Amino acid sequence: MFNKLTESLTHIIKNISNQGRITETNIQKILREIRKALLEADVSLSVIQNFISSIKKKFIGSIVNKSLTPGQEFLKIIKQELIIIMGNNNSKINLSTTPPAIILVIGLQGVGKTTTVAKLGKFIKENKKKKILITSTDVYRLAAIKQLQILSKKINIDYFSTDITNEPLKIAQQALEYTKSKLYDILIIDTAGRLHTNITMMNEIKNIHQIINPIETLLVVDSMMGQDSINMINIFNNSIPITGVILTKIDGDARGGIALSIRYLTNIPIKLIGNGEQLNKLQIFNPEQIASRILGMHDMLSVIKEIEEKVDTKQVKNITTNINKGDKFNLNDFLIQIKQINNMDNMVDLLKKLPNNQMIIKNFDSYFNKKIIIKVESIINSMTPKERNTPDIIKGSRKKRIATGSGIPIYEINNILKKFEEMKKMIKKIKHKGIHTVLKNIKNSILKNNIF
Repeated sequence: MFNKLTESLTHIIKNISNQGRITETNIQKILREIRKALLEADVSLSVIQNFISSIKKKFIGSIVNKSLTPGQEFLKIIKQELIIIMGNNNSKINLSTTPPAIILVIGLQGVGKTTTVAKLGKFIKENKKKKILITSTDVYRLAAIKQLQILSKKINIDYFSTDITNEPLKIAQQALEYTKSKLYDILIIDTAGRLHTNITMMNEIKNIHQIINPIETLLVVDSMMGQDSINMINIFNNSIPITGVILTKIDGDARGGIALSIRYLTNIPIKLIGNGEQLNKLQIFNPEQIASRILGMHDMLSVIKEIEEKVDTKQVKNITTNINKGDKFNLNDFLIQIKQINNMDNMVDLLKKLPNNQMIIKNFDSYFNKKIIIKVESIINSMTPKERNTPDIIKGSRKKRIATGSGIPIYEINNILKKFEEMKKMIKKIKHKGIHTVLKNIKNSILKNNIF
């Protein structure tokens, strides 16, 4: 969704990364390029004007942070302004009411509303562990009722059967009564797709809203609509109070401007985003994460998270045992360590996803590729128990004997012993700080400093 905007902003930031400082003269050119990138992304003109003005105000006349390059300082300010425009805080689904909490889902035809209702039910069930009932008041499209019944079964959530001869208002009332009698925590009501210009249909949704009094009225918006959706959102909101937007199809080729415009132009938060057709493809709209994604930082953070998940395994518990040995860490431990880390699936593949990764991969590969491990194992197996426990005693004559026994030249034995000493130092650092603290520091560094 943000591919073109990300590409443009990344190019702009790269161009100023090597500049000694940002002046009032060159900032004007940079801001023109940003304005063009935002216009191409279909961001509202009033949003762009506010965005550009805020950036300019923060840059001109300010002292650039001495610890950051111009590109990094620029990136930091842009990210802050993107977050401000989209909303400083996550706007979560509000369930803080005496049960049942009623969620009314509305929107135009063809925006993916019925599927979104099922996704929403699954999302709340998995994250809040609530007893949920789903129903549909869409008596105008028979396929909608059948579709929601099938989806409810797939996600193992109860469905309140509707009589298509009933009026939508009566169905909503019956569903609410049933919800209360069976002590459900949440009732999610799907509604018929309706044009905001259809007075009859808009009066119908007003009546439903008035009778059931939902704690959340969520408007499903197709991100492909672009800025045309702003007028639609405002008309819906004038009829019934909209508490939040669910933005769908962000995995498509929409230009992304609507995600940057809704909160600023309507004061209605985007609460959730759908990023795929699968029923688990619904997530909280997090302005900071979206800003990172737009600025090309999303993949870096995803890789760090993936590495964290892989590090948090049974294998690392074994590694931690060796780490806790500290100064007692010996060559036997060294061999066990590199074997264990080598067994972490696809670790090098993960590291390849990081920017400027060649040095990282080179260092990783120098320790943990299979050929190195075979050599280390052969060298260590040619040592005496005393040599393995106290590597400091391995000098000239001992190295010759080990070289003869392993069939590996002395210079390679020296390299392995050097790597052992490097790892021993690294182990001491991890022992004091903790392996997850080290990873956290890496992640924070990526967040604070753009790595190109």
